Amino acid sequence: MSPDLDSRVVAEARAWIGTPYAHQASLKGVGCDCLGLLRGVWRAVIGAEPQAPGPYAPDWAEASPDDALMRAATRWLVPAHGVAPGRVLLFRWRPNLPAKHCAIATSATTMVHAHDGASVCEVTIPPFWRRRIAGVFGFPDAARRHLPAGEVGRASGPEGRSRRAPTD
Repeated sequence: MSPDLDSRVVAEARAWIGTPYAHQASLKGVGCDCLGLLRGVWRAVIGAEPQAPGPYAPDWAEASPDDALMRAATRWLVPAHGVAPGRVLLFRWRPNLPAKHCAIATSATTMVHAHDGASVCEVTIPPFWRRRIAGVFGFPDAARRHLPAGEVGRASGPEGRSRRAPTD
């Protein structure tokens, strides 16, 4: 994670503001969900996505105890500490549920995210959201972009086993 990379992530996330919410979509200005926002920022800043999420239902996190979003984040992103510009934030609604929502921090107190019924927006991170942060990650820098052999495009789900992929 570098200041230049973080500033590019923030700028790209902000470029998605106003994109309407659309489940499973990932097209800036057209539609996206929270995972689609993260995927679109990855494509713009890093390059080709390392893995396609495959189709997923809106209730994927409630339908399975599998913590697919956390597992995928741990696999492709860099674990980080503290909310800071350019960091990916994962949220879980209750301690016993899988992480179900993601956002990109634009400062220590604000984030860009997509949620059902609204366009992508930048909002403050109030206590309600802070209490639900399940993980903080950074985008990989050039030194960490090398993917395991055979990983790109191989899987239909977060680990290639599940068709229920992470979203919000």
